[in-house]
Amino acid sequence: MTKEWIADQFRLLQDRICTQLELVDGKEKFQEDNWIREEGGGGRTRTFKQGAVIEKGGVAFSEVYGPVSETMRKQLNLDGKEFFATGVSIVLHPNNPHVPIIHMNVRYFELDNGTYWFGGGIDLTPHYIVESQAKDFHLGLKEICDKYHPDFYSKYKPWADSYFFIPHRQEARGIGGIFYDHIDESCGVNKENLFQFAIDLGDAFPVLYKHQVELGKNKPFTEQELVWRNIRRGRYVEFNLVHDRGTKFGLFSGGRTESILMSLPPDASWEYQFVIPANSKESSTNEILMHPVDWLSR
Repeated sequence: MTKEWIADQFRLLQDRICTQLELVDGKEKFQEDNWIREEGGGGRTRTFKQGAVIEKGGVAFSEVYGPVSETMRKQLNLDGKEFFATGVSIVLHPNNPHVPIIHMNVRYFELDNGTYWFGGGIDLTPHYIVESQAKDFHLGLKEICDKYHPDFYSKYKPWADSYFFIPHRQEARGIGGIFYDHIDESCGVNKENLFQFAIDLGDAFPVLYKHQVELGKNKPFTEQELVWRNIRRGRYVEFNLVHDRGTKFGLFSGGRTESILMSLPPDASWEYQFVIPANSKESSTNEILMHPVDWLSR
């Protein structure tokens, strides 16, 4: 299983995900932008806008390689001289505040000294948290995790809670999901199955999201709910620009800025000293975001 073969399989995964998401939206199609990285490699960025469900979205594939720069060495604590990185990254921002934002990333990294690892995960960011939908999402992820290791969900769910957290706000970005990074055979699963775990997560992505979309896309919404949607989008932007490791790696490795910042919403809001109305749907959601939740026991 060579690194080039893994990249080819991720490219096919991008194709399958885009096909399924076009069916979920039912209106628009992805537009493709192919790009080349001067230092080595490139990718395909597929973007989506003004759909029936998805206001803005992207499914990006990349395969980049080349010398480990001094900036990469310091920021990412790398030992090798040459690196290879490939993966698929997705973010979808819906029109309706009752449909959640969703993110997924699966990636593979290899150094010329033989070191390799996988990373990735899926997380959900509802503007309004519906507990039954949050539980459905986590049950779906646990089912995939359990196919590969009985401890994966119990390890990767808290990792997501910790990772997708905005320290300067003291709140979670959303209801989490699973997150893992720098995983190799030392976790008790061989390389072939770690790769298949990533593929299974990718193929489950549109299925899990379709369920969330169907439950929310036809709900009516008010102008105040759009205001709250954009406030929550603002929190999403803060996390991605300040804390997200994938964003940092892309920028530090000389990645393509347009593709890296594909994750940002078309509109977001920052209202000075925004006051959340007491005893409101907004305050209920905000309260949940202040504390990690064991969704499977709810």
